[in-house]
Amino acid sequence: AVIGIGGLGHIALQFLQAWGCEVTAFTSAAKLQEALDMGAHYSVDSRDAVVMAELPRKFDMLLSTVNVKLDWNLYLSKLKPKGRLHFVGATMDPLDIKVFNLTEAQRSISGSDTGSMQTCNKMLEFAQRHQVKPVVEMYPFDQINEAIEKLRKGDVRYRIVLER
Repeated sequence: AVIGIGGLGHIALQFLQAWGCEVTAFTSAAKLQEALDMGAHYSVDSRDAVVMAELPRKFDMLLSTVNVKLDWNLYLSKLKPKGRLHFVGATMDPLDIKVFNLTEAQRSISGSDTGSMQTCNKMLEFAQRHQVKPVVEMYPFDQINEAIEKLRKGDVRYRIVLER
């Protein structure tokens, strides 16, 4: 599953779909259909406490692409035994994790940023072969203030590109 369908998460969905994974998107209600359109098999409103509470422990891996503090114990509880919560988004807040959520089912937490140049080249070749492309909003350079304001509001779908 992918947590957060934004600038990084929407690319993750496309990669996972191209790899043939069955993937669930955890996102806001406003992006549920968009996540399905980008390759998710299932889409969950992660802000709906009832829906989140009812989800079974079914995930092998949760890929977090967000940079905000969430209830990580809730997400850990949705992993299968030996499941992994992996961070690629850089949350600045400390993780509030109950050790029992790890030890009771041998779950783990990991993280990574970018890979080596060779890994990045393989990724780009794969993306080209499978038509993995970012969804971008184009702004002329003289509208940079509008673009930054939209970014601050969190209202970008899904990347902003400035053009001259």
